[in-house]
Order: sequence, then C-alpha cells, then structure tokens
Amino acid sequence: MPWLYVFRHGESKDNINQVFSGWRDSPLAAQGKKSAKLLAKKLKSRKIDLAFSSDQVRALDTLKEVLKHHKNVPVIIDARLRERDYGDITGLRKNVFQKKNPKLYEIYHRSFTKGPPKGESFKMVLARVNPFIKDLIKIMKTWNVNVAISAHGNSIRPIRKHFETLSIHEMRTIENGHDVVWSYRV
Repeated sequence: MPWLYVFRHGESKDNINQVFSGWRDSPLAAQGKKSAKLLAKKLKSRKIDLAFSSDQVRALDTLKEVLKHHKNVPVIIDARLRERDYGDITGLRKNVFQKKNPKLYEIYHRSFTKGPPKGESFKMVLARVNPFIKDLIKIMKTWNVNVAISAHGNSIRPIRKHFETLSIHEMRTIENGHDVVWSYRV
C-alpha cells in the first residue's frame, strides 16, 4: 500500500501580516523557508515517487525544498489544490476586518456554506478538492506510488476530512500547521 504525505506550505509574508491571501501569491517569509527545510528533513528518509502542488508560489517553493532530497520526482501542478478564494476580502488584514465586521468575519472565516463576496465557502473548496482526491487515489493505486502534496490550510482540510473521516464541523475547525506532515496509507 502506498503512502501519501500531505503538508502545508511554509509561513508566507501574508501569514505573518495576518492578511487574507486566498489566490494571491504571497512568497515564503524567512520562517516559512525554515519550515520548508524542516519539512524536507522530516521527509528525507521517505520514498516519494510523485508530487502534487497547487500553482501558488508558497506551495511550489515549499515542495521545491522538500524535493531537494528526492531526485527526479515528477511534479504535477493542480489548481484544485489552491487556497480558498477570499474574493473581495483578499488582501485585507484579518484583525482589521474582524474589528470592523465581527459578524461577517465569523461567517466568512468558518461558515460551511457562506463565503465572502466573489469568494469560496468551505463547501465550494470541498467540491473542488474531492474530485482531486478521487483522481489521486486512482493514480496511487494504479501506479503503486508514494505521493507528496504541498498545499494550503483550506485545501488540506478536505484531504484530512477524507483520510481521517472527519465531520464537516471537524474539517472546518482543524488547524493545519506549517511544519506538520500528515501521512496516510492508501
């Protein structure tokens, strides 16, 4: 049975500044680069045959660091692994938005069905990532390959929901650290 290794990108500059990044590209901060190196160290002795990443620079740069210890691993870039789209609130500071709009913040931040204007809800992210999971499992079982995935806090939630059989509530409330690897047998 092949292994799946899932990890979140290292801390980005927007993470440090408490900004809703969403689909905007925010590069890794200094601490994020350290986290990527720590992830690389954690996965150094694991066999990785294939890797997936979102098309966002923070996930790609984290994966690049991890794969320094794994030569000639094919990388598939899949936009279904992107962070949640925050629409009209992309680029805003979370604490400022929360202070000005406490009720909207709670709705946009953790509601399953309601996303920010022109953005995605958790339900929409789940609908985007679930077909990826189905494709991933088919690839892993057909080719018997170990896979690494570099993604984002909100695109990892549906992956963890699937492999850990989490409820919708648990999926919405789990936190995904920057230097943690979730490992699953597929």
